[in-house]
Parts: sequence; C-alpha cells; structure tokens
Amino acid sequence: MAQSDTLLANPAPLGLMGFGMTTVLLNLHNAGLVPMGAAILGMGLMFGGFAQIIAGVLEFMKGNTFGLTAFTAYGAFWLSLVALIALPKFNIAPATDPSLMGSYLLVWGLFTFIMFLGTLRATRAHQTIFASLVVLFVLLGLGDLLAEPSLTLIAGYEGIFCGLSAIYLAAAEILEAQFHYAVLPVGPYSPPLRVAVA
Repeated sequence: MAQSDTLLANPAPLGLMGFGMTTVLLNLHNAGLVPMGAAILGMGLMFGGFAQIIAGVLEFMKGNTFGLTAFTAYGAFWLSLVALIALPKFNIAPATDPSLMGSYLLVWGLFTFIMFLGTLRATRAHQTIFASLVVLFVLLGLGDLLAEPSLTLIAGYEGIFCGLSAIYLAAAEILEAQFHYAVLPVGPYSPPLRVAVA
C-alpha cells in the first residue's frame, strides 16, 4: 500500500488532552484551590510536555504545520515551566524574578495570539481554546509584572475554562473517529483557500 493511501491516526486528541488536562490542573493551583505539588509538575513534564511533543511530531508526519507548531511549542512550554520551578530547588539556577516571569508569560501570550489568528480558518472550538489561552497568558503575565495576586486568581478560573475547552475538542475528535460522525458540536470549519495556479 502506498504511503499516500495509508490511513493515519489523528494525533490532535493526544495533544489536546495533554494540554487541556495539564492546564486544568495547574490552574486549580492558580485559583487557590489546590497547593503546588509533584502531581502538577509530573503532569507538566510527561503529559503536557512529552506527550504534546510526540503529538507535534506526528502532526509533522501528516503535513500539518499548525499542529506541529502548536503541540511541539506548548509541549516545550510545559517542559520549560517545570524547569523554571524545579531548577532552583536543586540549586542549579536562581529562582526567576517576577518581572522576568511576567515577561516570559507575555511572550507566550504573543505566540498564542499568532496561533489564534491561524484558528480563524478552523472551528469555533479551536478559536475558543486559543482566545482563552491568550487571555490566560496575559492575566498571568500581568499578575507577575504588577505583583497583583488577584490577577493570578482570576487567571486560575479562566485557565480552568481554557483547559476544559481543549478537553472538549479532544473528546469531540476522539468520538468522531470512533463513531464516524460528529458527536459533539465544534462549530463550522473554514477549509483552506484554494489558489488557482495559471
């Protein structure tokens, strides 16, 4: 069977679940509902980090530039965030200054805004995930830059919504693959523009 005829599995639900479940867990902490602990760091390392990078590599094999960029980048985000928290504990590097941490989060907000623009040709579910993630990074970044804990608290609840929206889309894609029809609505999809070549 030629490779072009081979049916490849959709790696997006893996990446979305890795992102969504880890985002919910971390933002339970940001909302003040649970303490920071090994469960959050372990989730960030393995599911949010490595699993998303695997999904990104699989998206590369499918020729999906958006999926490759999103899953690999956010997998690297989670690995870097775990490193930022863990490295000072092992006296490998000093703790990150709040102003630098705020800048780190805002830079990720800028990246996410660029990715959000890409979702304007995707489903409403994709748009919801990335729009709410832009808001999350901005709230967290300003919370650190302005030393305003209330912004971090608000970000926690907003981040729980963001994570749940990613879990929803993952569930929709898993169920559609299993049942061979759309089970959960995700909003209209705008197919790529076809440019005629003379």
